[in-house]
Amino acid sequence: MKRKRSDPETGNKPKYDIVESAAGWVGIEVTGKGVKRVTLPIKKHEDVLAEFGIEQRDLTTGAGGAGLADRLKHFFLGEPVVFKEGLDLTGTTEFQQDVYEAACRIPFGETKSYGELAKDIGKPGAARAVGQALGANPLPILIPCHRVVAADGGLGGFTGGVSAKKKLLEMEKSGKESRQQTNRGSRIERDTTPSPSPPGTPPHTCPSILPTPDCDNSYHR
Repeated sequence: MKRKRSDPETGNKPKYDIVESAAGWVGIEVTGKGVKRVTLPIKKHEDVLAEFGIEQRDLTTGAGGAGLADRLKHFFLGEPVVFKEGLDLTGTTEFQQDVYEAACRIPFGETKSYGELAKDIGKPGAARAVGQALGANPLPILIPCHRVVAADGGLGGFTGGVSAKKKLLEMEKSGKESRQQTNRGSRIERDTTPSPSPPGTPPHTCPSILPTPDCDNSYHR
């Protein structure tokens, strides 16, 4: 997450784009400071226009910059994606920005509780305030507030509704497991296939084991 703090200088006219994903139409609002707003998937294209209060002629294809539309499409296909766009958090508080940055550190396919996130930002006991900050998140998916759940195992709240939150978490869990199985299979294939040896060199009897990356299988597109 590239944090962009509040800037007193305004006047940047926002640009808008709408991306068709497997889950529906996703609206994007961008300023000169970064991505300012993203909608959760909406069934009808015209409803996204209404959400932003704009018309079709106000759209700018690729307004989110190189790759954002593509990353959103891949995300809603259940693929682990790293969003690396700069964010315009103008109008949010310092506390909200701390919460959002901590949420961005939760890996794809994993969750944390509101209390754990409060501890991560040095505010133990502020679980309720963390929940309120996430409820005001203007950039769902890019700031993955859906990955924050209740300490008792419940899903907690979500701007798009608990059902949508459950679907997102299930999609990420399935996507992560699928990627891990693919990586595991590729690693086994690599590790059990001897590399060609130069003439006169005895064959290897113990193939080298490639180390497993310490990342969460996310990738940059």
